[in-house]
Amino acid sequence: MNKLLVRIKSALHMIVAFTVALIFILPLYWAFILSLGEPGAPIDTIQWWPTAFNFGNFSRIFTIVPMQRYLINSLLVVSAAVPITLFFASLAGFGLSQLPAFLRSQMVQLTLVLLLIPSAAVWLFRYQILNWLGLLDSLWALIIPSFAASNPLFVLLFYWAFRRIPNDMYEAARLDAANAWTIWSQLAMPLVHPTSVGVIVLTFIMYWSDFVGPVLYIFNPQFYTLPVGMQLVNQLGNENYALIMAAAVFMTGPVLIMFFILQRFFLTDLSLANLFEKN
Repeated sequence: MNKLLVRIKSALHMIVAFTVALIFILPLYWAFILSLGEPGAPIDTIQWWPTAFNFGNFSRIFTIVPMQRYLINSLLVVSAAVPITLFFASLAGFGLSQLPAFLRSQMVQLTLVLLLIPSAAVWLFRYQILNWLGLLDSLWALIIPSFAASNPLFVLLFYWAFRRIPNDMYEAARLDAANAWTIWSQLAMPLVHPTSVGVIVLTFIMYWSDFVGPVLYIFNPQFYTLPVGMQLVNQLGNENYALIMAAAVFMTGPVLIMFFILQRFFLTDLSLANLFEKN
């Protein structure tokens, strides 16, 4: 009887997982199918199989807008913003985890409050700061937020990860005369690789898909990024769904590739997770 219940439970889990995966995969599949269609052809119904295989649509979008320039700009932004965010978010999270209990609680609550502030509330202040620094209309205007860890959530993710490491390990390192920098770089960071990978993926998506930043702080089209290029392609109109979807697939592809490459680094071993479970 118990084996039957286990099998039923396992089957239900698989059905739910398959259903959720299907909900996320179908829009991507549909976008890819549409990207292969004839430019200008009307779309009356949902197509589940391509009526044509026009892979030239992907090269055609480069002739409509300078996507190669926007691609280079996006790559430059994420190449700088991702490691900078990882560095400062992990340092801030480690610092939070090492504070005395009362002060740590207050700082975590403050970080949660910052997390609740809508991003639109800081657009004007960020514009003024960038203007004072002379960084408007440059890629640095898009990279600067990474020096503040990009998002309070990333700091909290590292804080929770570092708090799961037993205090005995920190104390042993201090007894060996290790300073805070050594403990962070040689002890703490190697033990939170899954969190680091998660922050890398989230930061990459955050900067790769940032549309508001270039619109607010970039005036020279030479510094536009892919989301702006996607919007320019979108202005072709509804009769060019194939080219619009080709641009969407082109922009989504690197995110999917990065996720599939890094997913094996996520923590899946429950026994290892239990090792760092705090009582």
